[in-house]
Amino acid sequence: MTDEISVTGIECWGHHGVFDFERRDGQTFVVDLTLGVDTAPAAASDDLHDTVDYGSLVAAVKAAVEKDPVDLIETLAQRIADVCLADAKVAWARVTVHKPDAPVDATFADVALTITRRAHRD
Repeated sequence: MTDEISVTGIECWGHHGVFDFERRDGQTFVVDLTLGVDTAPAAASDDLHDTVDYGSLVAAVKAAVEKDPVDLIETLAQRIADVCLADAKVAWARVTVHKPDAPVDATFADVALTITRRAHRD
């Protein structure tokens, strides 16, 4: 069993999308994270090194969104999941990428993709 650490509403600026104007002009992306982590060691030690430093994680996620444009939010979500799973304390990551300004010819509130990935460690 794992506990869950969540960080929601991480606002980032990225240049992702299949259209030239999306890559040129950029747009807002919002990321929600939920991580499976055993927090018992940190609870016992009261030491940040025994848990996920979500401040550093948020900075790494923002950097992942703000670099190297990709066409699809599927690719971006996988990139973010890989960042989360790089910490050996993370057993799994659920990542939602919101693209609220997606070029859709209709009134809508949001476009979002959620993926869940498990760590594959030896």
